[in-house]
Amino acid sequence: MSDGYVTRVVALAVTTLLLTASCSGRSDTPTTPPAESDAAPTTGPTLASIPSPGCEPAGDRAPADTRRVVQVDGTERWFHLDTPGRSAGDPPSPLVVDLHGLAEGADIHRLMSDMPAVAREQGFILATPNGTGQPVAWNVSTDASNPDLRFINSLIDDVGAAECIDLSRVYAMGLSNGAMLSSTLACASSGRIAAVATVAGITDPPGCAPDRPVPVVSFHGTDDAILLFNGGVGDLGTALEGGTPTMPDGYTADPDGPGVPASVRAWATRNGCEEAPSDERIAPDVVRRTYRCPVGADVVSHVVEGGGHSWPGSRFSASLASVVGPTTGSIDASRVAWEFLSRHRLPQD
Repeated sequence: MSDGYVTRVVALAVTTLLLTASCSGRSDTPTTPPAESDAAPTTGPTLASIPSPGCEPAGDRAPADTRRVVQVDGTERWFHLDTPGRSAGDPPSPLVVDLHGLAEGADIHRLMSDMPAVAREQGFILATPNGTGQPVAWNVSTDASNPDLRFINSLIDDVGAAECIDLSRVYAMGLSNGAMLSSTLACASSGRIAAVATVAGITDPPGCAPDRPVPVVSFHGTDDAILLFNGGVGDLGTALEGGTPTMPDGYTADPDGPGVPASVRAWATRNGCEEAPSDERIAPDVVRRTYRCPVGADVVSHVVEGGGHSWPGSRFSASLASVVGPTTGSIDASRVAWEFLSRHRLPQD
């Protein structure tokens, strides 16, 4: 699921559906994000913020939605930036970097995740960057030469210089190819990224060697016909023709098998968690799998039974059912992910 072939092919599968997308917002089904864990909030050894250079001089700032550009290897790269209003004396704000899926682009992904609305509600700063290429995509290599890793690091530097952010509370999340890059960032940028959230695309990147345990929360549907729950590429031909992809004949998702479960297990092992997780049904179609981990190293997986290659709780995602498959309204991945991310920060010496 994490190789370049999957990245290229899934991008083509999603291109068709994006041409007809025109609505936005959350699911019509009311959702209440469940508590992620019975454990106490996981933080580093201290609770002190790390103010970015943009915290000086302090002063009042109005809410804003802007498009910013940074130079990476002589190339202009851009991202949307949503900032809350703040007053002098307010604490530094967390930063969430929300990464689009294959062929989506930043503009579409803002509709898919609806994270701008969550950012306004919760008071964090949101950056939604754009990939490169046709179709637009992310390079998910953990190699230091990866220009997208340099882009995200430059983005964090740029936002930190212009805005007052808490450098101990910088998070990455994403869909599909963006979830793959989030997994890569957890490996390659563990000194900057406090925790990650993945939707329909968690991976265990080859050569992953973070400097510290990185908390991870994931969401994936068992009927994802594009990136199969137990690994591999699904019915892409039908998707390319604009039809409805179907699951392989006789396919039954194995919650303890390869693919998504194996990637989650790999993160749990890497984080020093106990081998046996606990499963809890938190909705008629959602099982939350929680590993018992050291403080600050949480690993949680949401298995959406019957869910497609979709963003739980998103009306936009639901409108694309003919290609991405079913979208559950039982949970809201955006708000559940934020609840998880917000409980973590980089450990400090």
